[in-house]
Amino acid sequence: MYTRRTHRWSRTMFSARSRTGATLVAVAALFLSACSSGSSTSSASSAAGAAELTALPRATPSDLAPYYGQKLKWRACGVPGFECATLRVPLDYAEPAEGDVRLAVARKKATGPGKRLGSLLVNPGGPGGSAITYLQSYAGVGYPAEVRARYDLVAVDPRGVARSEPVECLDAREMDTYTQTDVTPDDKREVDGLVDAYKEFAEGCGKHSPELLRHISTVEAARDMDVLRAVLGDEKLTYVGASYGTFLGATYAGLFPQRAGRLVLDGALDPSLPARRLNLDQTAGFETALTAFAKDCVRHTDCPLGKPGTPPEQVGRNLKAFFDKLDARPLPTGDADGRRLTESLGTTGVIAAMYDEAAWPHLREALTSAMKKNDGAGLLALSDTYYERDPDGEYSNLMFANAAVNCLDLPPAFDTPDQVRESLPAFEKASPVFGETLAWAALNCAYWPVAATGEPKRIEAKGAAPIVVVGTTRDPATPYRWAQSLSRQLSSGRLLTHQGDGHTAYGRGSDCIDRTINAYLLRGTPPAEGKRCS
Repeated sequence: MYTRRTHRWSRTMFSARSRTGATLVAVAALFLSACSSGSSTSSASSAAGAAELTALPRATPSDLAPYYGQKLKWRACGVPGFECATLRVPLDYAEPAEGDVRLAVARKKATGPGKRLGSLLVNPGGPGGSAITYLQSYAGVGYPAEVRARYDLVAVDPRGVARSEPVECLDAREMDTYTQTDVTPDDKREVDGLVDAYKEFAEGCGKHSPELLRHISTVEAARDMDVLRAVLGDEKLTYVGASYGTFLGATYAGLFPQRAGRLVLDGALDPSLPARRLNLDQTAGFETALTAFAKDCVRHTDCPLGKPGTPPEQVGRNLKAFFDKLDARPLPTGDADGRRLTESLGTTGVIAAMYDEAAWPHLREALTSAMKKNDGAGLLALSDTYYERDPDGEYSNLMFANAAVNCLDLPPAFDTPDQVRESLPAFEKASPVFGETLAWAALNCAYWPVAATGEPKRIEAKGAAPIVVVGTTRDPATPYRWAQSLSRQLSSGRLLTHQGDGHTAYGRGSDCIDRTINAYLLRGTPPAEGKRCS
């Protein structure tokens, strides 16, 4: 079953894993889930969209003093050059006495030369992506040398994620079943099967992580970052957040504008939109990415979707016909656990490759094997990478945390299957290939065991230092218009445009983008108004 997320791919990923689906090597997952608002046009949502974040906990400063005053005990943690520690934060900021959550923290100290500028906190997004994995496998060695020289690079796995008291929902075999659920139901029996799958997933999360599900919101994660900022000894937060990490960073700025230092929000979400609109926009974004892939594919003689000159619309129709065939007859994959390539897994594999054009040759190869040789192994490998399923058949908790955060942050996109059916024409117009899948995927939060605590909100962060918002013009997961909107909402927002494909821009091959962001991080120089890079 496809669950929508945003995802930062590493350009080294595809050479670093086997064709049969190893886990990500130099990447952490960052995603926007299918949870979204019940109505994109309701007056309640409109009113919420005009609201501004405030930090008004019932707890007094003295209640939180033990957390802000704690000392981290750094230790070696198995990766050369990195140290790890544990940060205590309250489960409930309104009632700190109710208990703590222990968060895993990692850092790589500034290498020098040059004066240390403080800590640079990084978050790859998700929600559900491990920031520590991202730091240790990519940012700690892949960020520009001049940035690593001047900053301690720091990551914290947010509450409920990876090493920080992870949310648990299903075991590995249950996840195998869940990810293969048909999300393009053709009749009542298939609709009922999809609803049952969503209910079983939600019930599993409620059973295994009952307390944390109520306190895993982005607002609480942002408050955790402020505790970490203080404990690290930084007067202001310096931060690079990608994809969902932009929502986390913007939320921090809205709560603590005077403590927001140099913030880079790359691949921005628009916090003012209800989630059904977010889902619809992202659906259109994937269609845009598919068009770019189609144009690239038909330039190669081995493209299984068309010959040179085939228009993108026809490529899309050919791909949709292939998905329909998978729905009727899944392909063999040679998988040790007996999984076949279903329509859901095949669609997920294709969507996974939309995040970075570096994946397109692998997608082309996988589609050729599936369409010409009846071998679904390549697409299954892409799907496994997306879901963070390792070669032993085990899953990370990415999908569990992803759903838990998103279902708490916003009311559900749809409350009933009938609402999905009513919206299908809009989704299929946005993407003839992916629209049906993404509409039904947006039903998952309807059955969540905990009511949403958040609403769409404009974030202004009045009084904050300049905040750099980065948008990529053909980003499939976080459409460019979201970056435009967030930069306008923020009172000190500065938009930096990357004219290109793929999800996010910093560290992905644009010297112009990297130089501009480095100048901001190192010297505090924000990009000029209207700055565009290719």
